[in-house]
Amino acid sequence: MPELPDVEGFREILASCAQGKRINRVDVHDTGVLHGVSAGRLSRDLEGHRFTAPERHGKWLLARTDGPTVLLHFGMTGELVFCPEADPADPHDRVVFTLGRNQLRYRDQRKLQGLWLAEDADADVARILDGQGVDAMSVKRAEFDELLSRRRSRIKSALTNQSVLAGLGNLLADEILWRARLHPERRADRLTADERHRLYTEMRRALRSSVRAGRVPTRKSWLTGRRDDADPTCPRCEGPLSHTRVGGRGTVWCARCQPDSR
Repeated sequence: MPELPDVEGFREILASCAQGKRINRVDVHDTGVLHGVSAGRLSRDLEGHRFTAPERHGKWLLARTDGPTVLLHFGMTGELVFCPEADPADPHDRVVFTLGRNQLRYRDQRKLQGLWLAEDADADVARILDGQGVDAMSVKRAEFDELLSRRRSRIKSALTNQSVLAGLGNLLADEILWRARLHPERRADRLTADERHRLYTEMRRALRSSVRAGRVPTRKSWLTGRRDDADPTCPRCEGPLSHTRVGGRGTVWCARCQPDSR
């Protein structure tokens, strides 16, 4: 499931491989991933323009051009692939941008999100992203404290609520809470100042490492690398990992390292 580190990797693909390149052709193979724009309009409005510096906000990728902006969301199974035009097509390639002899391919199996087109680089982008919280990579400590201190929800739910903090998904939230030794069902507004500081510090560390890796790593020293084992154990204490659902999401934690002190 693409989270902030994955989308940052897609942004880097755009920046390194497509920035400054002219869009010669746009092929829509599945209109089911288009939101508020037809296939014909997407092609007409983008062809002939050049990609400029891309941006990311949370799990959203802003593919800027010298004309409109394409906003991409990758849902649970999406990815952005840069490859030679001659490479075989994948059955899940939904929209393809041809740039000279190369292509950018929006590939997505489940089609839970997709592409939006913003004609106005400011107003339309703001409208599409309306309701998104502050980006998890750029949030400052004081703002983080304020956001959590007024949330009555469980801390796992607060971290994965995109209107509170944009970019964190299920894997990262569990990883960060495990690192911070906080039970996922603690109420966000009942964390102490020290606990919020620890949570912020571990979030920054996990995000930096994940961005460098281009994804949430599956290292055995990470909770992420153990959670799907047949008999998962904690990377820290080797005790058994616990499973439950918090806010409808499958949640993994260590009962020894993350005691329930509600």
